[in-house]
Amino acid sequence: MAVSSSGIVAGLTAAALATVGYLAHQAAQTVPAGLGRAQPGAAPAVAPSKAPQARKDPAALPAGSGKGARVVYSLRGDRVWLVGADETVTRTFEVDPSTVDPAPGSYTVTSRSKAVTGSDGLPVEHVVRFTSVDGVVIGFSAAVDGSTAAPEPKVRTGGIRESRADGEAMWTFATIGRKVVVVR
Repeated sequence: MAVSSSGIVAGLTAAALATVGYLAHQAAQTVPAGLGRAQPGAAPAVAPSKAPQARKDPAALPAGSGKGARVVYSLRGDRVWLVGADETVTRTFEVDPSTVDPAPGSYTVTSRSKAVTGSDGLPVEHVVRFTSVDGVVIGFSAAVDGSTAAPEPKVRTGGIRESRADGEAMWTFATIGRKVVVVR
């Protein structure tokens, strides 16, 4: 019995397809649950990146942070930018947030103190206040001892801590009436 070359090709093709199907089945069995499969009742959604601006480029000023001379404070990035009237960032630095956050929005510097005791009991200097939330005054300050440790989570504090050098730069830049823009 003679076998034609087209029969051989058909047989090899069938064998190849069966092998690929078998390997695909084996691969599908090792995929973690839910990966690559539609979840019942779930609709695909597109969400903006939740990565803090500071991780993308610490010096990049957040979009939507206003115009003109201002202090910009990023809640997610725990970062501050001092921005001149010409839109030049004169300084940017990380801060340690307080336990009470201000809402995103535009504020102005309302008061300043060269040296006081902070809401956490530490002596602080270069205090620049710009709002309050439920009786907790919110502002930037530097601990006299140079510490920037996070406050006790159960204590309601409003001091956004910066290094002493950054606190001095803030003090010089953020005079009464200076705009402070808080972004997410």
